Amino acid sequence: MSERGAFGRKSTLWAGAALLLALGARAEEHALVLQTDFGLKDGAVAAMRGIAVGVSPKIAIHDLSHENTPFDIWEAAYRLRQAASFWPVGTVFVSVVDPGVGTERMSVVLQTESGHFFVTPDNGTLTLVAEQLGIAVVREIDETKHRRPGSDRSYTFHGRDVYAFVGARLAAGAIAFAEVGPERPRRVVMLPYERPRLEGGGLIGTIPFLDFQYGNVWTNLDETTFGRLAPRVGERFRVTIARRGQTVYTGVMPYARTFGDVAAGAPLLYLNGLMHVALAVNQGNFAREHGVASGGEWSVRVEKVAP
Repeated sequence: MSERGAFGRKSTLWAGAALLLALGARAEEHALVLQTDFGLKDGAVAAMRGIAVGVSPKIAIHDLSHENTPFDIWEAAYRLRQAASFWPVGTVFVSVVDPGVGTERMSVVLQTESGHFFVTPDNGTLTLVAEQLGIAVVREIDETKHRRPGSDRSYTFHGRDVYAFVGARLAAGAIAFAEVGPERPRRVVMLPYERPRLEGGGLIGTIPFLDFQYGNVWTNLDETTFGRLAPRVGERFRVTIARRGQTVYTGVMPYARTFGDVAAGAPLLYLNGLMHVALAVNQGNFAREHGVASGGEWSVRVEKVAP
């Protein structure tokens, strides 16, 4: 074989090896999804994005929401529950709704049994994804090793200095999960709420979220749980909503396939896009009309009305 032929063969091998390495490097990179209650009126979210780009300009950065109700940990927990399972395995979520910033609350990364990662203060934010996707490993972030360089004296912007920095490094493959910090027991802070169940001939659940744009009320009663009442479209159901045990609303409405199945201004019970029981007023705003909000302190009871 000529020297040129040997060189050409080596070049081909080297090129192939380089391609494999490049593919391997890309395989280690995952999407980074950000959630905060910061809003978009100032540069806070842009600062977090800048930290991530500084770790690797190749990271695909996405937003879950930055318009969360300030300090509302439950809402942050539900938004994660609503979206996380639709993202590919390996996606890294950074969630910063942190009224206890700078205090002794723990900063963690949760790896779920589904293979997703959540970087957040352990303040209840992980309640619903821990239940939905399972807890595989919980690690405490070692902030002596993993925070934005030069931020040691910054105590009020951990979203930028700790969580975005750690999340970006995980997403980029700059650090392995095992390097984040010490492994903790397989549990996280859990917010109290009514788990869905059948009780006394009716279903009991909570109101985890509102469809804010339209005022529809979403419950945590999934299609399987609702099926225990053997519902048929057109049947009527009595719905009672309470906050901390005090009744806020009670009324009867039909089970409908979609909004237009009832007259404008009429209430209905339906299955939303997550296939959970929801309440609405056709072309109206159920939550506003009846003073209903969401969170662990809210409960809902649904029972079939005899014909």
